[in-house]
Amino acid sequence: MSSSELINVSLSNPLVEQVRLDLFDAIENDSIVLPTLPEVALEIREAASDPDVNVGMLATIIENDSSIATRILRIANSSLLRGFQPIHDVKSAIGRIGLAYTSTLVTTLAMQQIFLSTKEALNQRMRAIWMHSTDVAAICHTLAKSQPHLKPEMATLAGIVHQVGTLPVLSYAVGRGFLRDHPNLLDQILISLSPEVGSRILEAWGFAEELVVVPTQHMDFNREAPEGDYVDLVTVANLQSYVGSEHPLASVDWSTVTAFARLGLPVTPDTSEGYQQQIEAMQGLLRD
Repeated sequence: MSSSELINVSLSNPLVEQVRLDLFDAIENDSIVLPTLPEVALEIREAASDPDVNVGMLATIIENDSSIATRILRIANSSLLRGFQPIHDVKSAIGRIGLAYTSTLVTTLAMQQIFLSTKEALNQRMRAIWMHSTDVAAICHTLAKSQPHLKPEMATLAGIVHQVGTLPVLSYAVGRGFLRDHPNLLDQILISLSPEVGSRILEAWGFAEELVVVPTQHMDFNREAPEGDYVDLVTVANLQSYVGSEHPLASVDWSTVTAFARLGLPVTPDTSEGYQQQIEAMQGLLRD
């Protein structure tokens, strides 16, 4: 089944359009609030935008969040960066990773905080979405290394946020039994509505346009673009993440997906050990 067929199945249900109207009305009236960036991500982004910022300033902010600080250290010492000497403090970790890379990385790692809920039914769904997002992000990070004009850290963030629009949709659904108790209908709602909501969220967060369009465009397999971009990386990574599964996207013919040609990637899965090891290493760092 193609992406257009998946979406058309959803849109053909009149209930989906009614839910769409209700959902966006709730968003406009603030009865459903769009998620906000975690505090540490906001602080890091603000600091990074200061031309006078230095490593010490960023380190101080990161050290206030022990979980993020620990994960930054793990990444700095991981095989992905191939450092020769172990690093034991955040300031040295930033020195190895770089200021810009660290800023994007903190935002990526902090995203896990918004994929949590105190409501068990909601939390289970959110956890599954987070796990899939880390799969896509890890593949994006690995693929971006073969693209000189794309940044692996931005590719990782693109993968993490490509389904961020599901969060308000799930919040809307949890209090409405006709959606909460009917998983297939909820799946249709998520497929058709979460992309637009996701782009709204990223725009509200002040993300660059190249990331804002990811939720709404990554499922367009016939998309045209002047060169490979972060949308293309997410498109390819999303398809790769379903290889060997029973998900409808596992049956997509990759040769018909324009993103592969723009990125210069083969339309067959890469089963090499080195490729898989890089993906697994990044998955581990994102899921801690």
